Amino acid sequence: MPLIMSDVDRFESARPRLEAIAYRLLGSASEAEDAVQETYLRWQAADVPRIEVPEAWLTKVLTNLCLNMLTSARARRETYVGRWLPEPLLTGDPMLGPADTAEQRESVSYAVLVLLERLSPGERAVYVLREAFDYPHREIAAILDITEAASQQTYHRAKKHIAAGRTRTEIDEAAARRIVEEFLAAATSGRTEPLVRLLTQGAVAIGDGGGKVPARAKAFEGALAVATFLRGLFKPGKAKRALVGGVPEVYAATANGGPAFVAVVDGRVIGISCLEVTEEGIAAIRSQVNPDKLVRATELWARADHGEGPLHTL
Repeated sequence: MPLIMSDVDRFESARPRLEAIAYRLLGSASEAEDAVQETYLRWQAADVPRIEVPEAWLTKVLTNLCLNMLTSARARRETYVGRWLPEPLLTGDPMLGPADTAEQRESVSYAVLVLLERLSPGERAVYVLREAFDYPHREIAAILDITEAASQQTYHRAKKHIAAGRTRTEIDEAAARRIVEEFLAAATSGRTEPLVRLLTQGAVAIGDGGGKVPARAKAFEGALAVATFLRGLFKPGKAKRALVGGVPEVYAATANGGPAFVAVVDGRVIGISCLEVTEEGIAAIRSQVNPDKLVRATELWARADHGEGPLHTL
């Protein structure tokens, strides 16, 4: 039965929430868009007037599509070139979804998206639906075809795994910018000591190039190793400019609600580095340089105001 305009409007009103759920589940904006589009095709083919609670129906269809995609994604990532990292989203991207509570902001932080990769698809779904969208366990059970008790147990297990790997630190946008400015000043000083002071003793740095851009597969570990790597990374050079096709400009930004810096060449985002900040200092620098995972960021960048301009050029 073809959809009438009100049915199309009903789906479109649900699209932002569906995209936000799918992004958290998949860690990829492009895959999230695919999942939502497939959900629309299922909606289009359904007997919509007989669907009693459209929101619940759409969420169930989307979540199960994402679970199938996660299962196949795990197999694909076994052959992924280098280290797989989630696709970062810059502030202002509607796919980030709700950010009214600390739990919602935490659920889409880059550090938590990385930790979600350690969970089973089922644990990930329960955690996202409960933590980020406040679904009651009764509804989560119906969405996943499990018991309410199983949903509760799965949620507590998933939350324990996330908490074990993360120290929550709330940072507002102004503080995030100050952190990035201080970090970039140290990184471009030409010395390792200022960087070491900003890093935790067990700090790590890792990048995802997807086999398309050079990125070290094994993480740099320890404050001195990370600082030495960053000192070289931020040293200007003709070879670097030739590799990226121009002069990279580095901006302070926020991505997934946390401090980040963005490297841009002629309006094209070529890298986003997310800083994981704890009370002891910067614990991790995770850099996304795979161009396939920066398309959406480049589109948003073209529409955004960049304030005072770049903090540094390479």
